[in-house]
Amino acid sequence: MADGENAAGRWSLLGATALVTGGTKGIGHGIVEELARLGAAVHTCSRNEADLNKCLQKWEAEGFKVTGSICDVSSPDEREKLMEKVRSTFDGRLDILVCNAGTGILKPATLQTPEDYRYVMSINLDSAFHLSQLAYPHLKASGRASIVFISSVVGFMAVDYLSVYGASKGALNQLTRSLACEWAGDNIRTNCVAPGTIRTPLTEQGLQNDDFVTKETHRIPLGRVGEPEEVAALVGFLCLPASRYINGQVICADGGRTVNGNI
Repeated sequence: MADGENAAGRWSLLGATALVTGGTKGIGHGIVEELARLGAAVHTCSRNEADLNKCLQKWEAEGFKVTGSICDVSSPDEREKLMEKVRSTFDGRLDILVCNAGTGILKPATLQTPEDYRYVMSINLDSAFHLSQLAYPHLKASGRASIVFISSVVGFMAVDYLSVYGASKGALNQLTRSLACEWAGDNIRTNCVAPGTIRTPLTEQGLQNDDFVTKETHRIPLGRVGEPEEVAALVGFLCLPASRYINGQVICADGGRTVNGNI
């Protein structure tokens, strides 16, 4: 334990500032609430103004310190505007960056168009790299900052019809390792969480199919799909002072799916 640091401080984000992209639904929504419960002031973004306003009203009623803005993270210009908003909101200091926004297009590889490829890469990979670049001076000013990327188990293993999505997440895993080494000297840790099958709006249709659920849960040692808050808890831990020696790791939150050879 560092000098002057007590146990409560190790497990608190009181006074910290955070940006979470795509925070109005699914895993991102869970991450915003987890960080806010731990004491952080959080800024999030969404492409949908109605969704954002609804969430902000809910969070205000619950006493969370959450602000938000409209942003399509596939756009470089909008990413720059988002970071400028964060800079002004938090007076130039940012302690936590969580790049959560992501998407996938379910198609055979032969049918993936150049537009499909560019769109998935722009959201899943380009936005994470660009936002990290933009956030760098503010994270450095923190003196003890944390970046967490949200990847996927599809970055480790093949899943039918998700070749481009898997490629983007595999690249995100490697970006984690690279920034972890390059920016450690600036007291910026970089880690990544790779969820398995989680109950979110993006997986809702598949989880209504009994055959899909049966096949998927058969591959998961815990025997069930995950919930957003179970991923959010791991993200929260990686942002806490208690995790200050964890750097450059890609951690699967998948109920054991990626280590199960009995398929």
